[in-house]
Amino acid sequence: MNLILMENTCINISFALLLINLVIYWLNITFKKIQTLYKLGTILNIILNLSLSISLISRWIYNGYFPLSNLYESLIFLAWGLTFIQLILEQKNNSKLIGAISTPIGLFTVGFASLALPLDMKEASPLVPALRSNWLMMHVSIMMISYSTLILGSLLSILFLILYKIRYKNLNNNIYNNKIKNIQNLYSKKSTISSNYIIQKFTRISLLESIDNLSYRIIGLGFPLLTIGIIAGAVWANEAWGSYWSWDPKETWALITWLVFAAYLHSRINQSWEGEKPAILASIGFIVVWICYLGVNFLGQGLHSYGWFL
Repeated sequence: MNLILMENTCINISFALLLINLVIYWLNITFKKIQTLYKLGTILNIILNLSLSISLISRWIYNGYFPLSNLYESLIFLAWGLTFIQLILEQKNNSKLIGAISTPIGLFTVGFASLALPLDMKEASPLVPALRSNWLMMHVSIMMISYSTLILGSLLSILFLILYKIRYKNLNNNIYNNKIKNIQNLYSKKSTISSNYIIQKFTRISLLESIDNLSYRIIGLGFPLLTIGIIAGAVWANEAWGSYWSWDPKETWALITWLVFAAYLHSRINQSWEGEKPAILASIGFIVVWICYLGVNFLGQGLHSYGWFL
């Protein structure tokens, strides 16, 4: 089996596994007591990550450079990053929500790369002089992994907002400071309020808190990676173009992305905002990440526009 055929086979397998995993993770949320579904989803995700790894390695060996030079390769690497970060986070947090929200993004990414892109965009082309550097692996890989991490964290914030608005909008916005007070008030009225209602109220608050904290921790992991990636990109830019910063559209939106998530983390660390407000900021970050990753490249302008839709 040649390397091109192996790569295409692995991509097709990955797409099929993502589709199966999507069903498994959503069933796992619906039927919480079936632990087999969670274990099966984890096993399939490991196979999926290995399949994507083989496809990237095959492309690397065949073309002779790290596969991050065009849209197709970066989309596949983004899907690999999503599954890799998902595996790590699931082992650390044992949360069923991570796979349920990351799998649709991975499915969309691989589906768009393999089904929507024309064949000529999937084919590797000779690297332009600026990309013939070891910084290609250092800068772009870290940026893509940071995107994967920040996307997952932002998705959890979006989930937090949806649950807050639809089901828990009667709760006080300041969830953490008022949680004990609310529960105490409920217990003080236990003569008129059933214990089941109190437990249900506490469970709702705990669910929101766990989602919010998980989002905060994941974004806290992705932000340093984004910072390192931007610094590495500045060093590479100085080496390739003679300037650390050129206010290229990609650079500008990378800075905007950094500022959005820096503001989010600042508000959480100082506890100036809690609950809904920082979640809105992180949700905005989800849009900003995609604009930074794809949007500015669609414009066909700037130093980062080669290898995409030109």
